[in-house]
Amino acid sequence: RSNDSDDVVPAITAAKWHKHRRRRMLQKYGDEIGPLERESDSQTLGLSLLLLSNLSLFGLSLLSGRLSPLQVALLALFPGSMFSLWTLQILHDLLHGSLLSKRRKEFLGMKRSNLQDFLLFWGSMPSAFGYYLYLKYGHLTHHRSLGDERSASLKQLFESDQKDFEDGDVLFVAHRMKLKGEVGPTFTIGGRDVTMSISKTGFDAWKDGRPVRNALAFAASFMYERFMLTINDVVVAITGRNYFFPNKPRQFHAECARYCRCAVAVRGTLCALAGWKSLLFLYLSETLWSIPPHPACAMFVTNHGSNADPESGGCVPSS
Repeated sequence: RSNDSDDVVPAITAAKWHKHRRRRMLQKYGDEIGPLERESDSQTLGLSLLLLSNLSLFGLSLLSGRLSPLQVALLALFPGSMFSLWTLQILHDLLHGSLLSKRRKEFLGMKRSNLQDFLLFWGSMPSAFGYYLYLKYGHLTHHRSLGDERSASLKQLFESDQKDFEDGDVLFVAHRMKLKGEVGPTFTIGGRDVTMSISKTGFDAWKDGRPVRNALAFAASFMYERFMLTINDVVVAITGRNYFFPNKPRQFHAECARYCRCAVAVRGTLCALAGWKSLLFLYLSETLWSIPPHPACAMFVTNHGSNADPESGGCVPSS
């Protein structure tokens, strides 16, 4: 859609659409929004809930060692999935700068940026595969590259030589959305290039008008990929390299290895104390809230809808 009016956005990427919309909101409600952006925080409540979530996940992991697999699944469904989702959302706020007080540059002698990195790293544990690497390298770029297949396709994501992911959300939305651009990752096997994508394979199984089939396909591909991520963490911890992203710089692989070694050490401790069911609990806690019929999975639908713009009549890009 093309229009020269300042109130209507031309056919541009979703990221630019949201940037334009934010600018208009600040122009209209700047006196109300500005002070909130500069001064508001959720430091006391947010950090308390983050500590509660991490301690609860650790304690429930230990408890899982005494339960049957069915009881572990129910415990992960509630309250495990709630605590895991709280962890993600609080760390998300930390990443966007809305968690810690904006009026302070230091906290207990630690610079704000250092404390943020510390909380992002250790605050995502215990976990089965964790949220740290996605948040650190992929979420903020998601807001810049959303909707632009030239800079944020699956192929570009896996083959990029940049430290940050071009759009980290592409890694998981591919299970439930048709994406533009080429597919990845591509591996060389026996002299031939083979492209394998768990998410696209799962999405290709969807059929129009078959919601139950689609929900099962989404759940299967999503949970299988997440299971493979837990195995990949062990590989990265041992080898010091994430082979899914061969072209990324040494700094990226070093940080991946540092996180995976710490995370695997925590998982190993839990496994030694409570057995394999402690890891099953963490895995299910991190996956069940993302798939049907868990009510929290509706967040993906409502947050990523595509309604009609009341002013332009065009499509409102997914956010």
